[in-house]
Amino acid sequence: MSIVPLEIRLEGLLFYKGTPQKKLALLQVLGVEEDDLNAATEALNERLSSGATRLIETETELQLVVAPELDTLIETVRKDELKRDIGKAGAETLAIILYKGPITRPEIDRIRGVNSAFILRNLLVRGLIERTTAGKTYQFDITPALLAHLGITSKLELPDYSVILDQLEQFEAELATQADE
Repeated sequence: MSIVPLEIRLEGLLFYKGTPQKKLALLQVLGVEEDDLNAATEALNERLSSGATRLIETETELQLVVAPELDTLIETVRKDELKRDIGKAGAETLAIILYKGPITRPEIDRIRGVNSAFILRNLLVRGLIERTTAGKTYQFDITPALLAHLGITSKLELPDYSVILDQLEQFEAELATQADE
Protein backbone atom coordinates (compact mmCIF):
# COMPACT_ATOMS: atom_id res chain seq x y z
CA MET A 1 0.00 0.00 0.00
CA SER A 2 1.51 3.33 -1.02
CA ILE A 3 1.12 6.41 1.13
CA VAL A 4 0.05 9.53 -0.74
CA PRO A 5 2.40 12.47 -0.02
CA LEU A 6 0.96 15.29 2.06
CA GLU A 7 1.32 17.90 -0.71
CA ILE A 8 -0.75 15.68 -3.06
CA ARG A 9 -3.44 15.14 -0.41
CA LEU A 10 -3.51 18.90 0.20
CA GLU A 11 -3.84 19.62 -3.52
CA GLY A 12 -6.61 17.04 -3.90
CA LEU A 13 -8.54 18.44 -0.97
CA LEU A 14 -8.22 22.04 -2.19
CA PHE A 15 -9.25 21.00 -5.71
CA TYR A 16 -12.28 19.09 -4.40
CA LYS A 17 -13.43 21.95 -2.17
CA GLY A 18 -12.88 24.64 -4.80
CA THR A 19 -13.15 27.40 -2.21
CA PRO A 20 -10.76 28.94 0.33
CA GLN A 21 -10.03 26.51 3.16
CA LYS A 22 -9.06 27.48 6.69
CA LYS A 23 -5.59 26.27 7.61
CA LEU A 24 -6.84 25.17 11.02
CA ALA A 25 -9.46 22.96 9.39
CA LEU A 26 -6.86 21.53 7.00
CA LEU A 27 -4.63 20.63 9.94
CA GLN A 28 -7.48 18.61 11.44
CA VAL A 29 -8.64 16.95 8.21
CA LEU A 30 -5.12 16.00 7.18
CA GLY A 31 -4.10 15.07 10.72
CA VAL A 32 -0.80 16.94 10.60
CA GLU A 33 1.12 19.59 12.53
CA GLU A 34 1.46 23.19 11.37
CA ASP A 35 5.11 22.71 10.33
CA ASP A 36 4.11 19.76 8.13
CA LEU A 37 1.32 21.77 6.49
CA ASN A 38 3.71 24.68 5.88
CA ALA A 39 6.25 22.36 4.24
CA ALA A 40 3.54 20.76 2.07
CA THR A 41 2.22 24.20 1.12
CA GLU A 42 5.69 25.33 0.07
CA ALA A 43 6.30 22.17 -1.98
CA LEU A 44 2.87 22.41 -3.64
CA ASN A 45 3.35 26.10 -4.39
CA GLU A 46 6.70 25.39 -6.04
CA ARG A 47 5.31 22.50 -8.12
CA LEU A 48 2.29 24.51 -9.28
CA SER A 49 4.28 27.63 -10.16
CA SER A 50 4.58 26.60 -13.83
CA GLY A 51 1.20 24.91 -14.33
CA ALA A 52 -2.40 25.90 -14.97
CA THR A 53 -3.26 26.35 -11.29
CA ARG A 54 -1.72 28.38 -8.50
CA LEU A 55 -1.89 28.16 -4.74
CA ILE A 56 -3.14 31.29 -3.01
CA GLU A 57 -2.18 31.62 0.64
CA THR A 58 -3.36 34.14 3.21
CA GLU A 59 -2.59 34.19 6.91
CA THR A 60 -5.52 31.85 7.59
CA GLU A 61 -6.55 30.19 4.30
CA LEU A 62 -5.38 28.27 1.23
CA GLN A 63 -7.06 28.02 -2.18
CA LEU A 64 -6.32 26.70 -5.66
CA VAL A 65 -6.98 29.18 -8.47
CA VAL A 66 -6.42 29.37 -12.22
CA ALA A 67 -3.04 30.80 -13.23
CA PRO A 68 -3.22 34.50 -14.13
CA GLU A 69 -1.76 33.92 -17.60
CA LEU A 70 -4.93 31.96 -18.45
CA ASP A 71 -7.25 34.90 -17.68
CA THR A 72 -7.98 35.63 -21.36
CA LEU A 73 -8.85 32.00 -22.11
CA ILE A 74 -11.05 31.67 -19.01
CA GLU A 75 -12.82 34.96 -19.75
CA THR A 76 -13.56 33.80 -23.32
CA VAL A 77 -15.02 30.53 -22.04
CA ARG A 78 -17.01 32.37 -19.34
CA LYS A 79 -18.54 34.73 -21.90
CA ASP A 80 -19.44 31.77 -24.12
CA GLU A 81 -21.14 30.04 -21.18
CA LEU A 82 -23.15 33.18 -20.43
CA LYS A 83 -24.56 33.19 -23.96
CA ARG A 84 -26.05 29.72 -23.53
CA ASP A 85 -29.44 28.92 -22.06
CA ILE A 86 -29.26 27.72 -18.44
CA GLY A 87 -31.10 24.56 -19.49
CA LYS A 88 -33.53 22.36 -17.59
CA ALA A 89 -31.05 21.51 -14.81
CA GLY A 90 -30.23 25.19 -14.32
CA ALA A 91 -33.89 26.17 -14.20
CA GLU A 92 -34.62 23.35 -11.74
CA THR A 93 -31.75 24.38 -9.46
CA LEU A 94 -32.70 28.05 -9.71
CA ALA A 95 -36.30 27.22 -8.76
CA ILE A 96 -35.11 25.31 -5.69
CA ILE A 97 -32.99 28.27 -4.61
CA LEU A 98 -35.80 30.73 -5.36
CA TYR A 99 -38.29 28.87 -3.21
CA LYS A 100 -36.02 27.33 -0.54
CA GLY A 101 -33.02 29.67 -0.34
CA PRO A 102 -30.82 30.24 1.40
CA ILE A 103 -29.96 26.57 0.95
CA THR A 104 -26.78 24.48 1.03
CA ARG A 105 -25.40 22.50 -1.89
CA PRO A 106 -25.97 19.14 -0.14
CA GLU A 107 -29.63 20.10 0.33
CA ILE A 108 -29.92 21.04 -3.36
CA ASP A 109 -28.20 17.79 -4.37
CA ARG A 110 -30.58 15.78 -2.18
CA ILE A 111 -33.68 17.42 -3.68
CA ARG A 112 -32.40 17.05 -7.26
CA GLY A 113 -30.88 13.62 -6.71
CA VAL A 114 -27.67 14.59 -8.54
CA ASN A 115 -24.50 16.61 -8.01
CA SER A 116 -25.27 20.30 -8.63
CA ALA A 117 -21.75 21.76 -8.46
CA PHE A 118 -21.47 22.63 -12.17
CA ILE A 119 -24.97 24.12 -12.33
CA LEU A 120 -24.36 26.21 -9.21
CA ARG A 121 -21.11 27.55 -10.67
CA ASN A 122 -22.95 28.45 -13.86
CA LEU A 123 -25.68 30.31 -11.95
CA LEU A 124 -23.05 32.08 -9.81
CA VAL A 125 -21.10 33.23 -12.87
CA ARG A 126 -24.31 34.64 -14.36
CA GLY A 127 -25.02 36.60 -11.17
CA LEU A 128 -28.38 34.87 -10.67
CA ILE A 129 -27.42 33.45 -7.28
CA GLU A 130 -24.88 34.28 -4.60
CA ARG A 131 -22.94 32.16 -2.17
CA THR A 132 -22.75 33.20 1.47
CA THR A 133 -21.05 31.68 4.46
CA ALA A 134 -23.25 30.19 7.17
CA GLY A 135 -21.00 28.86 9.90
CA LYS A 136 -18.75 26.25 8.32
CA THR A 137 -20.85 25.77 5.20
CA TYR A 138 -21.88 27.79 2.18
CA GLN A 139 -25.44 28.63 1.34
CA PHE A 140 -26.88 29.74 -1.97
CA ASP A 141 -29.51 32.42 -2.35
CA ILE A 142 -30.99 34.58 -5.08
CA THR A 143 -29.57 37.96 -6.03
CA PRO A 144 -31.39 41.27 -6.31
CA ALA A 145 -30.50 41.16 -10.03
CA LEU A 146 -32.55 37.98 -10.43
CA LEU A 147 -35.55 39.53 -8.65
CA ALA A 148 -35.26 42.59 -10.91
CA HIS A 149 -35.06 40.34 -13.98
CA LEU A 150 -38.23 38.53 -12.82
CA GLY A 151 -39.95 41.88 -12.25
CA ILE A 152 -40.56 41.33 -8.54
CA THR A 153 -39.17 42.91 -5.38
CA SER A 154 -39.44 39.91 -3.04
CA LYS A 155 -39.52 36.17 -3.48
CA LEU A 156 -42.83 36.24 -1.60
CA GLU A 157 -44.25 37.61 -4.87
CA LEU A 158 -43.34 34.41 -6.71
CA PRO A 159 -46.33 32.45 -8.08
CA ASP A 160 -47.86 30.16 -5.45
CA TYR A 161 -44.89 30.76 -3.11
CA SER A 162 -46.50 29.21 -0.03
CA VAL A 163 -47.94 26.24 -1.98
CA ILE A 164 -44.62 25.43 -3.65
CA LEU A 165 -42.73 25.85 -0.36
CA ASP A 166 -45.15 23.44 1.37
CA GLN A 167 -44.72 20.90 -1.45
CA LEU A 168 -40.92 21.15 -1.25
CA GLU A 169 -40.99 20.64 2.51
CA GLN A 170 -43.28 17.61 2.08
CA PHE A 171 -40.90 16.21 -0.55
CA GLU A 172 -37.92 16.72 1.76
CA ALA A 173 -39.78 14.97 4.60
CA GLU A 174 -40.42 12.00 2.29
CA LEU A 175 -36.74 11.89 1.34
CA ALA A 176 -35.75 11.90 5.00
CA THR A 177 -38.18 9.06 5.75
CA GLN A 178 -36.78 7.01 2.86
CA ALA A 179 -33.22 7.61 4.10
CA ASP A 180 -34.16 6.37 7.58
CA GLU A 181 -35.60 3.12 6.23
